[in-house]
Amino acid sequence: MSGLRVVPTWRHGQERLYVCLTDGRNIAWYDREAGRVNLLGEEHLDDVLEALRPFLTGPVTVGPPPVPTPAELARLTLHPDDDLAPNRPGEALLIAIDRDPGPSHRLRPDPRRRALAAEQSVGDALDRLDGAGWHALHSVPLPGGDRIHHLLIGPGGIFCVHALPARKQKVVVADPMVTLGRRDPQPLLRRLRADADRASYALTAEVRPILALTEPADVTVLAPPREARVLRDRDLPDLARLGGVLKPADVEALHAMARDRNTWERV
Repeated sequence: MSGLRVVPTWRHGQERLYVCLTDGRNIAWYDREAGRVNLLGEEHLDDVLEALRPFLTGPVTVGPPPVPTPAELARLTLHPDDDLAPNRPGEALLIAIDRDPGPSHRLRPDPRRRALAAEQSVGDALDRLDGAGWHALHSVPLPGGDRIHHLLIGPGGIFCVHALPARKQKVVVADPMVTLGRRDPQPLLRRLRADADRASYALTAEVRPILALTEPADVTVLAPPREARVLRDRDLPDLARLGGVLKPADVEALHAMARDRNTWERV
């Protein structure tokens, strides 16, 4: 691998050196004070250490990002206004429609209601994974008015899930473009990967993107999308079979961090 960039930043008063791919995605960071290199993927180990070599001072430990300590979790006692766990699927759309229902008579259905139905369908499917050791958060707000439709945390890792209404329509995926019916293609996978990267930065853990299609008539994926999954809503329960990535204690710690609104303020 070539072209890795090292970008110094300050986070919570501490300097970190982030290692980025050519497209801007973070794959590791060096915490000089802790003497630790945190990797989001073991496959990048040699290239990351080579890129950081001019900046390393003294011995370092290398490994995946650490989960919060019990002391850090104790500080996550949340004010109700900061707790995202009560958010319903489609919470942001529910509020927007309640504030502005739109005209009672219109020639075409309000697209917000189709989007809301998709988020509710996907959110309900993710909530049903709770018994298998997973936690789902909905309508996670990001700076700039963006939001993550659903964040799923469990034994199989962390997933950023975007719900796309596709009822009785053909869907064609040609990374990063997604074509829905006769509409113009949209670079939806690029946006979804960006959301997952922001979540990864906030949680200091790998977050993988999923595009969830609700009730499509047909799905054609021209080539496997890079670092993303495309699933029908009916396939979401299969995520419960994934495991071997996070231990139960890690799942609980990351869920506690993710549900805090303040976690997402600077991503």
